[in-house]
Amino acid sequence: MSTIDYYYSAHSAFAYLGSRRLYEICNEHSVTLVHKPINLSPVVEVQGSLPFRDRTQAHVDYFFGREIERWSEYRDVPVIKYRPTYHDADYSLASGMIVALGSSGPAVDAFAHAILEAHWRDDADLSDQATLITIAQHCGLDGPALIEQGAGPEAQAKVAAISEDARELSVFGSPTYVVDGDPFYGQDRLELIERAVQRPFAPTCWVNPPVN
Repeated sequence: MSTIDYYYSAHSAFAYLGSRRLYEICNEHSVTLVHKPINLSPVVEVQGSLPFRDRTQAHVDYFFGREIERWSEYRDVPVIKYRPTYHDADYSLASGMIVALGSSGPAVDAFAHAILEAHWRDDADLSDQATLITIAQHCGLDGPALIEQGAGPEAQAKVAAISEDARELSVFGSPTYVVDGDPFYGQDRLELIERAVQRPFAPTCWVNPPVN
């Protein structure tokens, strides 16, 4: 049985756009999906990626405007226009709530998708406890209890540890899927991921050139 390690941020547009299709692939091919929510900015900045605020307007308009529009239409996933109002709010509690539910299984799948959907479809503020409680309760969970667990030191330490693992793996964006050790960046690679869980790609022959 294949395993996909799923590195993503709780406010990621492209994780949201690929979420349903990812779950379909896992269900259709009996794949174990391991949720690994990360603190995105510290992870990608270590790899040399620019924080959102430092990217050019042309880059923002294309990757976080037109690309989202096209993929939303292609995957039939509703999104609000452009960026959510509270996109820069602290989403560490939402991440903690996800890990508090566990790393795999229907409950964490449903809640993780609901978090992403609320942010990108409904313009939800992922730093607002009342909002997060409502999302959890719509998933049949005990919202206040999950808030307490997600905010606790154990869950927050786990998010930090996952983020450190992501840095060590050179994760440079959300979502990144690691299929039996082979990384794929971006939900636009889901078709390749479906092929990989059925028949792995040949090992890489790429060798990094020596550093002088």
